[in-house]
Amino acid sequence: MGRIFETRKHKMFARFAKMSKAFNRVRKDIEIAVKAGGPDPKANSKLRIAIQNAKSVNMPKDKVESAIKRASSKDTTGYQEITYEGYAPHGVGILVECATDNPTRTVANVRHYFRKHEGSLGSAGSIAFMFERKGLFKISKEKIADIDAFELELIDSGLDDFSYDDQFIYIYTSFQEYGSMQKALEERELEILSTELTYIPTTTKELSGDQLKEVNDLIEALEDDDDIQSVYSTLQ
Repeated sequence: MGRIFETRKHKMFARFAKMSKAFNRVRKDIEIAVKAGGPDPKANSKLRIAIQNAKSVNMPKDKVESAIKRASSKDTTGYQEITYEGYAPHGVGILVECATDNPTRTVANVRHYFRKHEGSLGSAGSIAFMFERKGLFKISKEKIADIDAFELELIDSGLDDFSYDDQFIYIYTSFQEYGSMQKALEERELEILSTELTYIPTTTKELSGDQLKEVNDLIEALEDDDDIQSVYSTLQ
């Protein structure tokens, strides 16, 4: 087997680890949505989106149903959503979104990652002002006959930015207009392939070489933690 087999095995395990992380993130999104609005996707728009995101990462149907059932149980307390803010090395701002059933464990882990990688955990509001909260929707480009006309139609629903490539259309909206845009796309019977509320930095910092690696090492350490859903930075 030799070196080629070991290389393939490493790539396979890395892919499985990434898949497991994606499943874990979506499972928590489903459970949070059920706790907030009930287990019926027809009456719970947040759950509809979470289920669609599960499809986008090829999460098996039985795992989706299991997450809904688990969240519907009175024996589960659910997850607490928390955002931490801090600085990576070289003044790069970091936002860390978490979903945890043990905030004490999570904050200890997050603080450890920042310290280990020469960063510092900040107070609430110390970094958030560097970002804008945006909604992002992805739909299939082939479903839209006239892209320019479609873009104009969405302005009244809170369209903030619009881009596309050969396969997909990416629709950005403000945090306040997220629900309106979701409703507009659903009324047009367009399948939302994936969606998220994301943070877009208003200013970025360019690094290279060892400095860039130091920041990326911190981001990767954070992203590997099961309690952490998303990591955003002002890194260019």
